[in-house]
Amino acid sequence: MTKTFRCPGRHGYAVEVSPFFANRVACAASQYYGIAGGGTLLVLDQTETGLHLLRRWEWGDGLFDVAWSESNEHLLVAGGGDGSLQLWDTSNHNAPLRVAREHSQEVCSVDWSPTRGENLIISGSWDQTVKLWEPTLSQSLSTLRGHEGVVYSTIWSPHIPGCFASASGDGTLRVWDAKAAACRLVVPAHRAEILSCDWCKYDQNIVATGSVDCSVCVWDLRNPRQPVNQLQGHAYAVRRVKFSPFSRCVMSSCSYDFTVRFWDHSRNRPLLETVEHHSEFVCGLDFNLHTPTQVVDCSWDETVKVYAPSCLSAATPPHTAAC
Repeated sequence: MTKTFRCPGRHGYAVEVSPFFANRVACAASQYYGIAGGGTLLVLDQTETGLHLLRRWEWGDGLFDVAWSESNEHLLVAGGGDGSLQLWDTSNHNAPLRVAREHSQEVCSVDWSPTRGENLIISGSWDQTVKLWEPTLSQSLSTLRGHEGVVYSTIWSPHIPGCFASASGDGTLRVWDAKAAACRLVVPAHRAEILSCDWCKYDQNIVATGSVDCSVCVWDLRNPRQPVNQLQGHAYAVRRVKFSPFSRCVMSSCSYDFTVRFWDHSRNRPLLETVEHHSEFVCGLDFNLHTPTQVVDCSWDETVKVYAPSCLSAATPPHTAAC
């Protein structure tokens, strides 16, 4: 059964399931498709009867990404069109706890480090930089330059402390060492803008990219001269890619073609399922870390949806699938 939450006048850009609560989802949304107006950060709780609003905060500019803290169940960070990062607390009904304004253009990606012993945030911006932060957001620890286009996606490695990947409008995937504030690898991954990247949860060498060229490419960083698989099927730009936390080779992508697609990148015919339940661009996508069959997405059609694709219900039991 699909559960839907509708927020009239707010167009969804990003969703993320809480790492602490299986029933809790955050959504970053914007007015007027993010072109003008303000932003809204939603925290939703899932019950047997549907999705229900727990918190709603308004911001003066559009909100384009959101990430939960991995160490405090109440905290989340969002990135705004005014170049700001905001730290929010679900126990605080009013203003954010902290606001950082260092980026000179909109922040389109934020991520909170998932590795033990770290508590760091990265942000990527239209100003072509990546910034590294402590959760206090008092001042960035470093500013990383190298991309020659908008930084659309920044994502921490779930395996290697201090390591993250970024994807850009310059067509490159880059792998960074945050401790050294240095780029360690540049992959010319697409001949078009790359809007998203993600790490495989089971192999530290596998990263996926989603591009304006409508394809998803899967890369082995030990030999990045060509992708290990190229997933074709979307009719328009791929907005976000996500690896399953439960199966080594299963991943998902969402697109401006209004669809969400599920793949097994180890297969010659990798497409597992196409979900068509939105009437506008699908921009946000996440797997539920606690429920192997559940996915959440959000769209410009003003909805957040939680559902169980049939391909996940029929898949190999969690943690046993192998490529």
